[in-house]
Amino acid sequence: RYQPTWGSLDARPLPAWFDEAKFGVFIHWGVFSVPSFGSEWFWWYWQKEKREPYVKFMDTNYPPGFSYEDFGPLFTAEFFDANQWADILKASGARYVVLTSKHHEGFTLWGSKYSWNWNAVDVGPKRDLVAELAASVRNRTDLHFGLYHSLFEWFNPLFREDATSAFKTRKFPTSKSLPELYEIVTKYQPEIIWSDGDGDAPDTYWNSTGFLAWLYNDSPVRDTVVTNDRWGIGTMCTHGGFYTCRDRYNPGHLLPRKWENCMTIDRHSWGYRRDAPLRDYLAIEDLVKELAETVSCGGNLLMNIGPTHDGRIAVVFEERLRQMGAWLEVNGEAIYGTKPWRAQNDTVTPGVWYTSSPKEGKVNVIFLNWPVSGILELGEPQAKIGETQVKLAGYKDLLKWVALGETGMVIALPQLTPQQLPCQWGWTLQLTDVN
Repeated sequence: RYQPTWGSLDARPLPAWFDEAKFGVFIHWGVFSVPSFGSEWFWWYWQKEKREPYVKFMDTNYPPGFSYEDFGPLFTAEFFDANQWADILKASGARYVVLTSKHHEGFTLWGSKYSWNWNAVDVGPKRDLVAELAASVRNRTDLHFGLYHSLFEWFNPLFREDATSAFKTRKFPTSKSLPELYEIVTKYQPEIIWSDGDGDAPDTYWNSTGFLAWLYNDSPVRDTVVTNDRWGIGTMCTHGGFYTCRDRYNPGHLLPRKWENCMTIDRHSWGYRRDAPLRDYLAIEDLVKELAETVSCGGNLLMNIGPTHDGRIAVVFEERLRQMGAWLEVNGEAIYGTKPWRAQNDTVTPGVWYTSSPKEGKVNVIFLNWPVSGILELGEPQAKIGETQVKLAGYKDLLKWVALGETGMVIALPQLTPQQLPCQWGWTLQLTDVN
């Protein structure tokens, strides 16, 4: 049994499915999707920091005295179709999904008995959105279902009271945050608990180790659940199941512990923004590059979308998800279930990333630019004359190659028209029998 100490909890082996999955989709959805302006931190920027664009937006578009709580009934989700979401998630090639069950605004997407009149069953949609998505994901896909949960709430009076006492009192975690965590685990049995937002309070205030010991020992998901590293000030990149270290974390080199790169398709926001121009959305080329780099260095990619207040996945997000799925359809063997190779990227040609499939005895070479010459030079692999074989994923014939001295090889790519290419936005060579 795990003890409620970091030493004991950190020693728990990470369930194997998480490392094998490699790619997940993050969904930021909540009352902030109603103003859908600027950022999911809308309430904080408007009310606490009083940032000019937010104040002006409210003054121009809403009557005097309109409060953030008044956005609650406008979070309607009338177009939310959990089956449709599940089908898009499946088409993306993702192996897991993480939904914001509650962001820092404190609004729960399920009918929490600890969030009276500030939840999706009492206000707005009048539906249990967590239950609907969990059911559809489990019925229609093989994805693992996970939940994000914010420890703190910006404007909760109990949290503010505890903060005033420098967290000597613990009214908020004992009456709100912890009961919610136990509630979502027991009710929805998520296989990921993605914790966030420590409110500058230590893990002892949150009793994070006590909760995690229960999660790993006695909860209904004790054998399969994975957790991140955001359990109180100072725990990030130090404690927990897998490390996130910071948002959009992509170190570019191998790390000793399993990590995840959580990032957004919208460069500037996690929640939906009605005013985002096309240039603010990452192109599929950017996303494939991010995936290749992340997986080569032993990480998982958690790619975020922000649905609209009425429950739609905007067309631009759906397109990116389906494009990623189309790419993985051809190149998935270089991603899913792989291990980092001895080299993460190539020393001679930029934009080349390696993974290995030890069971199949393969080294996968993901290259992001098709060379004009039709010749790809690699500095890392040590090929064996008469033994090494080179295959292009999605293309039937073996490729010709020449060894370069001790290490390195030159590969002749097939001469293909754009229509004949097995995919766009990046390609995979599979090398067998290399040293």
